[in-house]
Amino acid sequence: MKKIINIAVLAVLALSFSACEKYLDKLENPNLVTDPPLNGLLTKATYGSGMDVYRMGYNVSYLVQYQTSSSSGSDIDIYNPVNFSSMWTNFYGVMMNIAQMNKLAEEKGATLHLGVGKILMAYHLNMLITAFGDVPFSEAFKGQELLTPAFDNQSTLHAASLQLLDEGITALNKADPSLDLDENSDVIHGGDVDAWIKTANALKARFMNQLSKTSSYNADNILSTLDDAYAGNADDAALTAFTDGDPYGSPWYSVAYDNTQLNLDGWLSTNIINAMNGTTYGVFDPRLPLIATITRFGDYRGTRNGAGRIGSGTNKEESYLWVQGFYSKPNAPVQLVTYSEMKFIEAEAAFRKGNKETAYNAYIAGITANMDKIGVATADRNDYLANPVVGVGKDNITLALIFKEKYVAMILNPEAWVDARRFDYQYKDFQLPLNAALSTFIRRLAYPDVEAGRNGPNVPSISGLDEKLWWDQ
Repeated sequence: MKKIINIAVLAVLALSFSACEKYLDKLENPNLVTDPPLNGLLTKATYGSGMDVYRMGYNVSYLVQYQTSSSSGSDIDIYNPVNFSSMWTNFYGVMMNIAQMNKLAEEKGATLHLGVGKILMAYHLNMLITAFGDVPFSEAFKGQELLTPAFDNQSTLHAASLQLLDEGITALNKADPSLDLDENSDVIHGGDVDAWIKTANALKARFMNQLSKTSSYNADNILSTLDDAYAGNADDAALTAFTDGDPYGSPWYSVAYDNTQLNLDGWLSTNIINAMNGTTYGVFDPRLPLIATITRFGDYRGTRNGAGRIGSGTNKEESYLWVQGFYSKPNAPVQLVTYSEMKFIEAEAAFRKGNKETAYNAYIAGITANMDKIGVATADRNDYLANPVVGVGKDNITLALIFKEKYVAMILNPEAWVDARRFDYQYKDFQLPLNAALSTFIRRLAYPDVEAGRNGPNVPSISGLDEKLWWDQ
């Protein structure tokens, strides 16, 4: 489903997000509409969720070495603490909107809206706990009844995110909802209930797969859940609603476009470029020209994290996100959950179970789906799959190959940082940033200043950014 949301609706969204800027705002805020239309809240919830995936994806893309800073020694590159107050505030603002929609949906028996709301709440909660660890949730939406909410345990919240998905599926399957999902208000799935049920199951598989280092990991449960998730690229969840003709409509396009205007951004890391240009693995990935710009030398070159730009930033000495690339062209969708991700989850779960044949077939299917999605020519795709570095056969499939290909297919998606930590950053030739502030790879984000300022006594203390979260032990 592809549609462009009109400027008037986005203006309403902007005002709505401004009104809900802080998660401590109470649900009964007299400045808000007392009985807002549920489909209006649905627009805010779906649009805001897509933008939060972008926000998290943008920030952690430096940590998983998709992006790099053009400035030498940039804090985000070298693991110095960074203040993520803006992202934190946006997340809780959108979650407040979702909570408001869920509350109203329950009152009105609008079970479809409630189901979508629970799925989106689960998604937000999971992104927060996999980045920050313990976060406010159970007391976070009480408004002025409780202005300093407690931080809930990240393990408990992971279970809660799975429970929310189950509750969302149950709500979506209930008969006779009082209100249908409006096609134009749902800017992720266009009001398609079956699509939302598939996405809930896809997220369940993702969340369960995050537990690969824990005793709770269960490959059979993951594989069973995948049966009810996506069957092809057409099922993917993506934000596709942007203002018609606005050069800053798609957020990743704005990153690439800004770079062309010398507001340097969208610089690609040596790690991702070398993983695709043949340097690291000995095979050129035909997806690279559909993602990155070519240098003035006629090749693809990344910039090492922490090193800063090689040249002036104006002479194309390095590769950047391309303004006509699949992920960063005008109105490029923000990818939330994809079929190719599900195939790599299947490959990993099957491999861990000892079924190499299923693992290999899913691995090949994941590469194929991603290449087809972003527009690789069939002949180029088949040549890549036939290369002995890639098409190794079922007897030679490894977790390293699965994680490597998933790393490429998940470019700019925040879940890629979860994968990197689960894999202990063991990608081939994956280097620490130059002059990194830590002696090892980063494992978590620091709590933002905005939370320390207004809820300081409840903010957990951390030992450092190399502190592993509970699922990463």
